[in-house]
Amino acid sequence: MDLNTAETLVAAPPVAASNVATRRPHLSIRPAKGWVALDLAEMWKFRDLMFALAVRDIKLRYKQTALGVIWVVLQPLMAAGILTFVFGSVAHLSSGSIPYFVFTYAGMMGWGLFNNILTKSGGSLVGNTNLISKVFFPRLLLPLSALPTSLLDFSISLVVMAGLLVSYHIMPGLGVLLLPLWIFILLLYSIGVGLVVTSLMVSYRDVAYMLPLAVQILFYACPIAYMASHVPPKALVWYNLNPLACVFEEITWSVFGVGSLEWGRVAYAAGWGVAVLLIGVIAFKQMEKKFADVI
Repeated sequence: MDLNTAETLVAAPPVAASNVATRRPHLSIRPAKGWVALDLAEMWKFRDLMFALAVRDIKLRYKQTALGVIWVVLQPLMAAGILTFVFGSVAHLSSGSIPYFVFTYAGMMGWGLFNNILTKSGGSLVGNTNLISKVFFPRLLLPLSALPTSLLDFSISLVVMAGLLVSYHIMPGLGVLLLPLWIFILLLYSIGVGLVVTSLMVSYRDVAYMLPLAVQILFYACPIAYMASHVPPKALVWYNLNPLACVFEEITWSVFGVGSLEWGRVAYAAGWGVAVLLIGVIAFKQMEKKFADVI
């Protein structure tokens, strides 16, 4: 270092503390616009949080219960038993060559998955108010945290269904390979409707009281407790407009080989499923900006 350089360094004025502070890195969190708001990469970074929420829900659900996880098996069995008594014994509806109890259990297996995701995701935001108002994370993870627990319950129901088929000496055909497709379509509907419900419930708590009634009406609009052949001809037009009815018909076809595979109706149901999911995501992202303020 020569003398001129040393003099220059000494003569240089000190950097003001305020200027140093302005150059410190900082993070600004602002709502994104358009499809950028659906940041899948960011959601993947917080995947551990989603599974932690799912584990918490499982522990809370069976905490201080005498039977614990046995309720996962008992609930669909008891529901199938009640439907068998009401529709099979009292109303004398026929299920063809399929035992009525097994027939209703197959429908309850799919309905349980749909209903669990819808109800759990619907109340996910209101049930985590402190978390939303104090911690930053992708809010979409809260309703999606209903997926792991619901799929776990569904897996247990599948095992019970397999045991029932063995007990009643029922052998499914190759159509059972399409069962994952019907379950995937059910997931589209349950997640899409759940996102709309949980978004509306933040501002309108009345939705929590309307949801059970709407779900109950939708349940009887689907061929779960009865076969599609029992639908009156005058009601067929309205019945066929329900895309979920086709899904449950195909579940019955896959498991028991009863009915037929109609790809036109399957495309109708799948198309509506994708549309419902997109509507749910758009509605959620549009209302997400005011969650912390309103909730």
